[in-house]
Amino acid sequence: VDRVIRMLLIHDIVEIDAGDTPVFGTTPAADQTEREQAAANRLFGLLPDDQADEFRELWDEFESADTADARFAKAVDRLQPSILNHAVGGGTWTDYDVDESAERAATGRIADASPALGEVIDTIVADAVAHGWLRP
Repeated sequence: VDRVIRMLLIHDIVEIDAGDTPVFGTTPAADQTEREQAAANRLFGLLPDDQADEFRELWDEFESADTADARFAKAVDRLQPSILNHAVGGGTWTDYDVDESAERAATGRIADASPALGEVIDTIVADAVAHGWLRP
């Protein structure tokens, strides 16, 4: 759990510096990887070598999603916007007229990383459709 939390925090620090690319919205995702790589290089370059190496390894692991920890962290990271959209009665789903298939495409890998979180996202999406926050 500690490693996953650390991955998520480091990932978010890099996103803060690079500028987040929302799942739905008008921010172009085309240069997201380059922006985040540049931010990671800059931020980790400010740290002592041992800390920079440790943080960079965790960030790279998260980005590559080659480990179970990283896949779980990515699932949590992808679940969070859906929880927020649901909590506020639609949020960016209604702002950008998102349909169920687009949300399921964006959240499809959650269940692969965690069947329990997969059930959570299924419940959230079904309820959002029922409330009209996501188009069917």
